Amino acid sequence: LHSAAPPRLGMEVMAPATINALNGSSVKLSCTFNSCYKVENKQFSLNWTYQECSNCSEELFLQFRTKIMNKQLDRFGNRVEFTGNPAKYDVSFTLKNVQLEDEGTYNCYVLNPPDRHRGHGKISLKVLTKEPPKHDSTVAVIVGASVGGFLAVVILVLMVVKCVRRKKQQRLNTDDQKTEEEGKTDGEGNPEEGTK
Repeated sequence: LHSAAPPRLGMEVMAPATINALNGSSVKLSCTFNSCYKVENKQFSLNWTYQECSNCSEELFLQFRTKIMNKQLDRFGNRVEFTGNPAKYDVSFTLKNVQLEDEGTYNCYVLNPPDRHRGHGKISLKVLTKEPPKHDSTVAVIVGASVGGFLAVVILVLMVVKCVRRKKQQRLNTDDQKTEEEGKTDGEGNPEEGTK
């Protein structure tokens, strides 16, 4: 019977599918939601859970019931900081000093009565030990240089074409002036002939 109501009509939760974080840095795990109803603190509820693997059980580490409560998991200690604002439909949090063990799935569950449907967002956190490999940046530099070189050639060609057109235009203008001047001398010469 649950499928009778289209899920789209209920709450919708938005969260990035994957977030990459550098080991030792701070990272914001963003989770926002849409609801037809204003957030009332007495009824609103939020749960953030952590899953080490897809088959692992979920561990609750952050909860909102009238106020934010951090469930101090040994895994996170005091590195979790709620940085969202439920009144603005934002339930994001920041994880400080990211560790390799923090890698896994983070689930964001939101319930905002009278919405009966509980929203769920899922983020896969990948922890990088160092900046992306150097060869990637070399490729980027080569591509950038090629694109830059190509653009420079295009700009050069356009400038040459523009200069050629300008010169042609100037030549045409001087030709027009010459013909005009010739016309004037012809025109000036005729009346003199008439007077003779």
